[in-house]
Amino acid sequence: MKNRNNHSRRRIVYPPLGFLLVALALVLLTRCTFGFDPNASTGSGGNTGGDTARVLSVVDGDTIDIDINGQRDTVRYIGVNTPERGEACYNEATQANRIFVEGQTVRLVADREDRDRFGRMLRYVYVGSLFVNRAMIEQGYGEAVAYEPNVLYFSEFSGLEQQARASNRGCHPTSIFNDGNDRR
Repeated sequence: MKNRNNHSRRRIVYPPLGFLLVALALVLLTRCTFGFDPNASTGSGGNTGGDTARVLSVVDGDTIDIDINGQRDTVRYIGVNTPERGEACYNEATQANRIFVEGQTVRLVADREDRDRFGRMLRYVYVGSLFVNRAMIEQGYGEAVAYEPNVLYFSEFSGLEQQARASNRGCHPTSIFNDGNDRR
């Protein structure tokens, strides 16, 4: 006599171990490299115009080297301060900036001053509709800082920094931005 329960026994097929390891590696790499949404900030702040340039390299979290009209120049983001080399979260902030702008064509919009004391261009930076200065703060990789007289977005940036701090995003868990100074 046949056992009627044979038809209810099903063989479970597991994916090969290699597949699982590759899937796990992809998940881990994605979380490590893209610990934020690079498209989260899309506000243009109402600014139009500005110069167009190609990003040649990312210096750090708030500075890039560009090619503008065939000339190499350095741009310092207005209203944003990120960790310096050797400080906590430097690599993460630099990587975030790299993801936003590396190899991209950017639009550069001035505020009140053209250059800082080091000769760097001071600009609000956009990649398409992505407002990079805003995104660095919103994702927690930069702090809002008023560099007088370039303060057009300082209030907005300060609010975004408070939200990022409250959500423990980006560099905020390291306390790197807790110096109590938002003016430079």
